[in-house]
Amino acid sequence: MRIGEIAALVGVTSRAVRHYHHMGLLPEPERLANGYRVYSVRDAVLLARIRRLSELGLSLDEVRDVLADDAGRELAEVLGELDADLARQEEEIRIRRRRLAELMEEGTLPPEGPVSPTLARLLRDMPETTSVMAAKDRELLTLLDTVGGDEIVYDALHPLTHDPDLLGLYDRLDELAGAATDDPRIGPLAAALAAVIPDEVLAKLARTDSPALEGFGAAFLADFAPAQAEVARQVMEELAKRTDGEGPR
Repeated sequence: MRIGEIAALVGVTSRAVRHYHHMGLLPEPERLANGYRVYSVRDAVLLARIRRLSELGLSLDEVRDVLADDAGRELAEVLGELDADLARQEEEIRIRRRRLAELMEEGTLPPEGPVSPTLARLLRDMPETTSVMAAKDRELLTLLDTVGGDEIVYDALHPLTHDPDLLGLYDRLDELAGAATDDPRIGPLAAALAAVIPDEVLAKLARTDSPALEGFGAAFLADFAPAQAEVARQVMEELAKRTDGEGPR
């Protein structure tokens, strides 16, 4: 058989056969004087096995390992690993479908979506405003949700959506966009913002230990105007005091 014939017999392409040769899965057959490859029935049997193993989900490297062990012991081991991997994928799919169902039950999704159902409720109930700082807050919450958000945090923040002073705090932050870092409004605003952070949120932040947080903190402050960044820095100082038990509750 020539390459096109063995490929058609097994149900693969001639290009795939050449690739299997290149990968060392299928030995190169002898060539005739005219340069054509001539394949035997044994080659077809081996090619069929390569196809079956590939269809099971094995990578070509794994197929090569299996073929190298005639006793089949490695095949059983690799198939066991594959089965465990498929089981993990099935569980991930179930979790994603459950999350999709919860999102669809919510009805109206926030413009930042898709996000977790708990954050979707929080964003939906936040008061409408044109505040630039409020928009940044929403962006940070969606980022938190992506990298490992916590429903306890979102639930703890939810009462703030009914706080009549919340929009005023955002407006005061917006007003500092062009201010100097020694502006007298910075200290009182930082204290007011720190005071509204719920203890549950603070406890979550205190338990979070990640090497990425240092870089995030620098990027977080760099995203603000100088005076606004100073407010954020002082807020973090106040929260650190509360974490250490030095500040008011």
